[in-house]
Parts: sequence; structure tokens; C-alpha cells
Amino acid sequence: MVLQIQIWALWLLQESEGLSFDPRTVWGNMGYFAKGIVAILFIMSAWSIGVMIDRVLAYNAARKQSRAFAPAVAGALREGKLDEAIKIADRFNKSHLAKVVVAGLQEFKAHQMSAEIPGEDIEASRRALERAEAIVHAELKRGVSSLATIGSTAPFVGLLGTVTGIMNAFKSISTSKSTGLGAVAGGISEALITTAVGLFVAIPAVWMFNYFTNRIEAFDVEMGNSSSELIDYFLKRTQARVAAK
Repeated sequence: MVLQIQIWALWLLQESEGLSFDPRTVWGNMGYFAKGIVAILFIMSAWSIGVMIDRVLAYNAARKQSRAFAPAVAGALREGKLDEAIKIADRFNKSHLAKVVVAGLQEFKAHQMSAEIPGEDIEASRRALERAEAIVHAELKRGVSSLATIGSTAPFVGLLGTVTGIMNAFKSISTSKSTGLGAVAGGISEALITTAVGLFVAIPAVWMFNYFTNRIEAFDVEMGNSSSELIDYFLKRTQARVAAK
């Protein structure tokens, strides 16, 4: 809606005064402050694009490796091969599930080999899993908060350029002693451009922030379920060992 208003305003300027909208001409007529605003917005856009690409690659790799890791480690655990399960988890170093599971397996194995109080190995493994989940969650969330910051601030940065553009338009009216559109066309075009660039930067950032947040929540659920299933496995293994004694 806002972009449509901007396009209509530019069209009215062209129709009323016979002006042509040439980006190079408009850029040349923009003030240094407005150019600085646009430069800042493009830096914010480049940063957000970099975060988007990095997170998409990381999440896709985590999803792909986790799908291959889950059945492989499940088979090793069914056969009671903890060492083999740890080796499998080490191979899938980009999987969020593997990072959590290997922490629990290593902690459980360490307590199994020591003379700890019975039951302490389960609690120690649970704490190790919780720590691993928190670490992996922070890794998955890396850079995502900056998208929220860019999405919320870019329109206001563009609005700052809009305000200066309108001020320049009124300054042109005062200088030229004319109230025609030609006297304010430069300032208005400057204002519209900074607003449009601000929205262009903010909208994708907000969309991708919401998308990544949903994916992180799904990863958290998967890690929580895997931790719960692994604790159940440790309990059954411990009970079987006690019964065998």
C-alpha cells in the first residue's frame, strides 16, 4: 500500500511537470545526508542477506544430516553399542540432534565406567543433555536476532531520510519563491526513495525472522524429544544392568 502511494506520487510528478524519473539523476540531486541514509540501509540489507544465506544453509544441513543420523544411531543403541553410537554422532557434526545425543552418550558412558552412586549417571546425563540443548539452541539462533533489529529499525531509518527530503522540498519552495511541483520534485523524490529503500530492507528481514524462529522452535522440539527418548533408554539400560546383578 505504501509502495503504491509512492509510485502514484512519482507518476503525478512526471505527468504534472513533465519530469522523468532517472535514478542516476535523482541520486545526483540527493543531499549528502540522504545518500548516507541510503548507504546505511544498503549495509543493513547486505548484512541481513548474509545472515539469511548462512542460516538457510545451516538449517538445511542440520535437517539433512539429522534425517540420516536418527536411524543410524537408533540401530546402534538397539544393539547396545554406545561406542558405535558416539562414533556415528561424531560423523554428523552439523546435525542438531547429533550434537545433543553425543553429549548425553558421552556423559552416560563416563559414569558407567566409574563407581558412581546408582542413579547419578541418569541425572548427570540429563544435565549434559540440557546443557547441549542450550548450546545448540544458541548456535541455531546466531544472527537471527539481527534480522529483527533490521526489520524494526530500517523503516525508521528510511523515515529519517524522508523527513530530510521534505525539509529540502520546503527549502526549495522558500528559495525559488515558487509553489509548483517542479520546485519540490527533488526533495519529494529524495523522500520517497529513502522510504522505499527502508521498506525494501525491512520487509524481507521480518519475513525471514519469523520463518527462522519457527524453524528454531521445531528444532527445539526435536532436540527435546530426542533427549527424552535417550533418558528413557538410559533408564532401561540401567535397570537391566541392576537386574542382571
